[in-house]
Amino acid sequence: MEYIKLTVSADISTDEYIRDYVNIEEFLGFCRQCPNYGKVWSCPPYDFDPMEIWRRYDLLHIEGTVIKLPEEEVCIKRTPEEIRRIEDEILMAEKSLLSERLYIMEDENSLSLSAGCCTLCTGCTRPSGKECRHADKMRYSLESLGANVGLTCSKLLGVTLEWVAENHLPHQICLISGLLK
Repeated sequence: MEYIKLTVSADISTDEYIRDYVNIEEFLGFCRQCPNYGKVWSCPPYDFDPMEIWRRYDLLHIEGTVIKLPEEEVCIKRTPEEIRRIEDEILMAEKSLLSERLYIMEDENSLSLSAGCCTLCTGCTRPSGKECRHADKMRYSLESLGANVGLTCSKLLGVTLEWVAENHLPHQICLISGLLK
């Protein structure tokens, strides 16, 4: 499926971001409802306080990809499985590109944050108690560290998140990541 892709970004001090956009307890509650909770190394529960990561850095560069789907595709009624397959195909390709772009931006004084949970492996080693196979590349997401991504999108990036409704694809899909500096 063809689509239009836009890049959006914003910079904010981590102190301001923590104050206005981070609520670890609230978002940890949402994480507990996710099937990845405790099963993927990039997802809670953690053996560290996420606030430790936020406080190590002075600035958060937020970078997002807004994927605008063609109206003729949005109008088609689809099964939940079809929607999931289409979203997965688009998101996997674009997430990989976004992650690579942020890896390149990293240096010894920065850390990139993933758009959603880690997808480097087909099966994470966490359930078996083994160490992460790609600890050098695995990154946490904004939301897994307690950030309100919806508020981040609307207030800092001027983007409204859309969801699947009545078996139709949304008009746009957003991937939001960041670089702590």
